[in-house]
Amino acid sequence: MSSSSQRAQIQEIIDTTEAEDQSSTLEPEVDGDHAQDGDAGSDKPQASSSKSKKKKKSKAAKVLDAVRGKNEIPQELVSHVVDRVVAEHGPNTAASNEDNIRLALEQMKIMDVIKGKSGVSGRGKKAMGEHKFWATQPVPQLGDEVPPEDGFIEPSKPREEVRQEPYPLPKDFEWSILDINDPKQIKEVYDLLSLNYVEDDEAAFRFQYSAEFLEWALKPPGYLKEWHLGVRVVSNQKLVAFISGVPMTLRVRGNVFRASEINYLCVHKKLRSKRLAPVLIKEITRQVNLTGIFQAIYTAGVVLPTPVSTCRYFHRSLNIQKLIDVKFTYVPRSMTLARMIRVYKTAAQPQLSGLREMEDRDVSEVADLFTRYMQRFSMGQVMTLDEICHQFLSGRGRMDEPSEHHRRPGQVVWTYVVEDPETHRITDFFSFYSLPSTIINHPKHALLEAAYLFYYASDMAFAEDSEADSKLKKRLETLMGDALIIANQAKFDVFNALTLMDNCGFLENLRFGAGDGLLNFYLYNWRTAPLAGVSAVGGVEPGKGIGVVML
Repeated sequence: MSSSSQRAQIQEIIDTTEAEDQSSTLEPEVDGDHAQDGDAGSDKPQASSSKSKKKKKSKAAKVLDAVRGKNEIPQELVSHVVDRVVAEHGPNTAASNEDNIRLALEQMKIMDVIKGKSGVSGRGKKAMGEHKFWATQPVPQLGDEVPPEDGFIEPSKPREEVRQEPYPLPKDFEWSILDINDPKQIKEVYDLLSLNYVEDDEAAFRFQYSAEFLEWALKPPGYLKEWHLGVRVVSNQKLVAFISGVPMTLRVRGNVFRASEINYLCVHKKLRSKRLAPVLIKEITRQVNLTGIFQAIYTAGVVLPTPVSTCRYFHRSLNIQKLIDVKFTYVPRSMTLARMIRVYKTAAQPQLSGLREMEDRDVSEVADLFTRYMQRFSMGQVMTLDEICHQFLSGRGRMDEPSEHHRRPGQVVWTYVVEDPETHRITDFFSFYSLPSTIINHPKHALLEAAYLFYYASDMAFAEDSEADSKLKKRLETLMGDALIIANQAKFDVFNALTLMDNCGFLENLRFGAGDGLLNFYLYNWRTAPLAGVSAVGGVEPGKGIGVVML
């Protein structure tokens, strides 16, 4: 078992312990703090709860209480985690070893959790608490009961009733609508995100969005430039904050409605005290409302009021030596580096007959297959032919230049179809996109090349008893195995996926390892029961509640 898998098992126990601790004590009162600023929602303030309830403390909560204030990982906590790991995974798992558990707890910075300074996976104490801003917004509040039926929280308004003037900014700042068609302005967004956007907890990696990626992500059919919203310094016109929205059609269970996909909330690191993030959120909401749209979808790594689902990141190592060099992964004690390289080696060529890159002529068939397949999931994106064409073809890079190692200059998305050699019908497709990360302060490597699984579909899902006979699972394993082969040939270092759609069925067999990161999905001004993500919900299998991939 890999060290990341061991940490994932142990982290699940700690997550449960921490959750029990929070639910077993007095819920926090509103602390009077203002909204904080930060990257991609990591700074978003949270709402207050209406009531405080006192409950009997669990054993887990007592363990955490007993060890708060100590400077070493206490034996009481290690023993508690050992007991839980053994109970859930059996006595012979490597994750039940005390040394492994102590090491994992240290890597997860559990001392900060014990001292009440932060939560697991970078969730700070304040992030897990409650703040005033989200209490003013039409979102389900933490602790609310499951709604009896789906629907909006606040009704839509006619345009004339929507606020007509922009929200005021602090002195010395002004609003700016970014023109993504202008290379100079798209570079400004790139520079801001590259230096100030999401980092991991150890500040070793930071997302690096290319100009080509931003054009692909921010300019789908029907995009509005007013939804690419920036804040500039009045004196020198420097771009210091950004938030974006793109229009989409969303289906949540049986309801289909227009919504905005909100993304890339970023505030310059030196301006985190200016409380710009809540103003950015309110202003992008106003701009969206002016177009007659009153629902939105967004994601964050932190817990805000209130996730509709939570998914876990999984990682499939490709370039083992590099990943070890940059400390993205480690050689397990039970394995040598040479053996690890052999275990994770992919085949030389894809295995499926009829596999080829998607072309313009495939759009109609891919759209039909996508539409039917996405009905399998509780929440999904509804796409037109133009949107299918944009999402799967527009980011193919410079088509007039030669492709090297399955990668063109400027390419950000890879889409492949399987064409039946006899009928010439498209039976399957898969796609993944490139989102590299800057490797901060590393002497040898500057960039981590990461591929992210995007959308896929297989008509095997519609065969009789396909799931009961595991036909779909086997087909997806082969399909995604070929995706890994192509990603490896395209010189990616790691292939990432979330526990959504049908992913949970093939991750383990394709040697994906559980990561430490969680991604929470949120709906704005829409109330619905929780959807199955990392865990099953209401009889729905893990992953199958979420059929939306956020860029």
